[in-house]
Amino acid sequence: MGIFKGVGVSAGRVLGPVKQMLPAVVAPVAGQTRASSIPAEQAIAALHTAADAVQNALRQRAAQLSGDAKAVIEATALMAADPMLLKTAKKLIDNGLSAEVATWQAAEGIANTLQNLGGAMAERARDVFDVRDRLVSELRGEPAPGIPVSSEPFILIADDLAPADTATLDPSRVLALVTASGGPQSHTAIIARSLGLPAIVAAAGVTSIADGHQVYLDGGTGVLDTDPSHQHGELAAAWASKVANLTFDGEGRLADGRRIPLLANVGSAADALAARTAHAEGIGLFRTEFLFLERDTEPTVEEQVRAYRAVFSAFADPISRPKVVVRTLDAGADKPLPFLAHSAEPNPALGIRGYRMVSQYRAILTRQLQAIALAAQDIAVSVWVMAPMISTAAEAGEFTALCRAAGLATSGVMIEVPSAALSAAQILGEVDFASLGTNDLTQYTMAADRQLGALASLNDSWQPAVLALIQLSCQAAAIDSSELGVCGEAAADPALAVVLVGLGVSSLSMTAHALPAVAAALASIDSKEAVDLAALAVAAPDAITARRLVRERLAILTEIGI
Repeated sequence: MGIFKGVGVSAGRVLGPVKQMLPAVVAPVAGQTRASSIPAEQAIAALHTAADAVQNALRQRAAQLSGDAKAVIEATALMAADPMLLKTAKKLIDNGLSAEVATWQAAEGIANTLQNLGGAMAERARDVFDVRDRLVSELRGEPAPGIPVSSEPFILIADDLAPADTATLDPSRVLALVTASGGPQSHTAIIARSLGLPAIVAAAGVTSIADGHQVYLDGGTGVLDTDPSHQHGELAAAWASKVANLTFDGEGRLADGRRIPLLANVGSAADALAARTAHAEGIGLFRTEFLFLERDTEPTVEEQVRAYRAVFSAFADPISRPKVVVRTLDAGADKPLPFLAHSAEPNPALGIRGYRMVSQYRAILTRQLQAIALAAQDIAVSVWVMAPMISTAAEAGEFTALCRAAGLATSGVMIEVPSAALSAAQILGEVDFASLGTNDLTQYTMAADRQLGALASLNDSWQPAVLALIQLSCQAAAIDSSELGVCGEAAADPALAVVLVGLGVSSLSMTAHALPAVAAALASIDSKEAVDLAALAVAAPDAITARRLVRERLAILTEIGI
């Protein structure tokens, strides 16, 4: 007990009772065989029935969600009926094992393989364990593990959370989220930010805190205190009051009047409508893979047109014609497309993903660009299109040519690997704009898997090396007079947003929940102060120092409790 320190991934100050995640499913007895009275065919049929039930339950959850949460649950639903999992379990049942043991062992084998692959594929092991537990619970006729039920709001603590659990957190019941493991770019962190829940990850030891114990949590600093004081209560009350009154008027600016458009990251029409309600100035990142990942067949051009038009229409305005930046399909490696053949890769994070994947299946990209162009017709928005995982100027030029052929006038790329940042001048010469993907840029710069809690200190966009690469990209954009925005998670951190502006980025895109706090932080400083703070961060010896130096000079963060 005492003070626990982790990585703050979503700001906010909260005081409340703890509830620990419900216990995991108990493993079946190893080697347990089928009862002689149960034929293998009957056990296999029970397994398929369980898989269908789990998949349907997850799909029903997904239907109630949108954006990141929806995509995460849909991916988990696909895994519940994974042919490799079911085929392996079937063989074990044929060899005499019970359905429960066969399912458990089959999942263990797949998860171990994913963990040994490392990188982004290792993250999928947690999803496999989640599906395993749900299947075994279904076979036993027991409720699936999940978030505890409570009539009173609580702070949820877990070793880690499965994507299916994180995506369905009820913010009216869960005050905040703390995990003992996980990293700042894990599913838990990303979805907590999208829900606006204060959250801390990689806080070792927190699972020892007893249910009902009152704690104080600061999601900005990553501190949890099990002996809260009267002052902590005042801080929590002040944060709740200020965050309720914090709004965004739809125009991001510095104190000296310099305009910094604040845009939203979206993954669906529902997300786009929520972003418009939050007064986002446009869409800085429209993730399109949600249309592809949940399917066994490629969506038709017509289906894509309908989905894209629904997002574009949410921001249609004949006077301002807001910007909508569409990212083409970002799949492959850890996000395989079921309708494409793919093989295991020894290092998926460095493998065939993003533009690399669609360049091998050029027709898919061509049809997507055609659908985007058709969807944009007669809708009062300015549609920009960008490709993910671009590494060279040649790839950027190739993508621009494809966009032009489809009738799309504004093409861009994601700068999310070090080679793109280092050659930003050449790449920007081939496109109309670029956007920094800080999640992957940090992972690749620091050679640290963004899902591993043990590497959370390295996998931090405050790392001076990452900021130096961003600065280099900004300098190239300034020389080329190109627009360079940020659509990674770093843009949602108010203090880091100030640094990014000081480095020279022209716009910021984030989850809609982050808009008011980021707008307040920017409005509290002028252009010179932003540049000075950016210089402090780049020159710092490490991420912790960089964050501390900047936060100390931003009084607004204390005022609004972030």
